[in-house]
Amino acid sequence: MYRGFLKRSIDIIFSLLGLIILSPIFLIVYLSVILIIGRPAFFKQERVGKNERIFRIYKFRTMTDARDKDGALLSDEERLTGFGKMLRATSLDELPELFNILKGDMSFVGPRPLLVEYLPYYTKKEHRRHDVRPGLSGLSQVNGRNLLGWDDRLAMDIEYVKKVSFLQDFKIVFSTFVVVFKRSGISDGESATMKTLVQERSGKRG
Repeated sequence: MYRGFLKRSIDIIFSLLGLIILSPIFLIVYLSVILIIGRPAFFKQERVGKNERIFRIYKFRTMTDARDKDGALLSDEERLTGFGKMLRATSLDELPELFNILKGDMSFVGPRPLLVEYLPYYTKKEHRRHDVRPGLSGLSQVNGRNLLGWDDRLAMDIEYVKKVSFLQDFKIVFSTFVVVFKRSGISDGESATMKTLVQERSGKRG
């Protein structure tokens, strides 16, 4: 009942309320990104959703488009601004994902939506992370976040999928507020602090 109907109903109601209540903050961040980092204000990227359907995720931009003398983009570390670090540390960069939740691409709680290029590198068991909608927050986000290795992160995703329940989601939402408040397990950016799944598993597909 919860997994099949109530979870989606809660997502619709609270994402809509969130967009309304947080609209002043949304507007302030939107204008700040344009003034400090530049246009466009939003970062868009294809991610993998439920049943491995591809969708476009929306976030506020945290990096500039700075390039070297040959026209190639600089590294993520070099393009990440101080303002962008603040947005990531407070998770304000993820506010636009409320639109993804309202549309049905995502849920408030679930495995984080990862890159399309990671698909060939999951084990058969790890593909099960796509049995549910990806989430704004998830089990790994409240248990170490970017500081966890890929094996641990993906194992937690499977653990979540096996035990989807209202109580588990409630605990994760509560823990998410605690993690964001304490700013624990947060890095300047995934690519700047750990290998991508492709880098880690190239030549070692399961």
